[in-house]
Amino acid sequence: MTRIALVDAFASRPFEGNPAAVCLLDAPRGDEWMRGVASETNAPATAFVRAADDGYALRWFTPRAELELCGHGTLAGAHVLWESGALWPDAPARFHTKRGLLTAVRRDGWIDLDFPALVDEPIDPPDGLAEALGATPLYVGRGRLDVVVEVDGGAVARLRPDVERLRRVDARGIIVTGRGPGGGVDFVSRFFAPSVGIDEDAVTGSAHCCLAPFWARRLGTSRLVGRQLSARGGTVRVAVDGDRVRLGGQAVTVFRGEITSACSASR
Repeated sequence: MTRIALVDAFASRPFEGNPAAVCLLDAPRGDEWMRGVASETNAPATAFVRAADDGYALRWFTPRAELELCGHGTLAGAHVLWESGALWPDAPARFHTKRGLLTAVRRDGWIDLDFPALVDEPIDPPDGLAEALGATPLYVGRGRLDVVVEVDGGAVARLRPDVERLRRVDARGIIVTGRGPGGGVDFVSRFFAPSVGIDEDAVTGSAHCCLAPFWARRLGTSRLVGRQLSARGGTVRVAVDGDRVRLGGQAVTVFRGEITSACSASR
């Protein structure tokens, strides 16, 4: 039996944060099968978790593409392992991924992820970027995966971007960010990734691997709180530690089920 769950990641209650399907595999599966399941769940990401030496093998797929790095899928995967009893409550989750070893631990009702820092470098704005966003960039940089654009903090929530024009930007996605309003929120952001089939992501852990060092440099502190201003919204606690970033979030399971034997036998 192949178990599957839907989890709202970076959320403290259902129907907020970013949905991720988590598929607990009892045997290796091919790429085509995993793409098929991800397309069927139609969640922003589906995490495929399989027991391996010294931890778990982990891969992530959107309905259209495999992801190199996925924060909310990792958080959801760890949450399901602890909730299902596959891991003891105080045991760390160790994930072997294409981006190396990622770990998760539970602390005071939150899950802390240990991810690589993705430091950006300044670049000239891609042609048409300001027009596609409908906002004036204060800064444009490029990280390993994404373009990061700083705008006035109050403009982030008001953005109504031209997604088709953003699709032409040569990057996984476009992170738009600004200073936070205070009240415990240091910075705000939104994330657009039409190139991998996600017009706007609800809460993007991997984007915060870039946002954490970005705002740490500007605000002079290594510990910050970010709020992603999608329609669902979500809060991410970040801490920069050298070339690593710790991402903190909560998670809620929405439903559990199993993949039928007919589906499991196909592909």
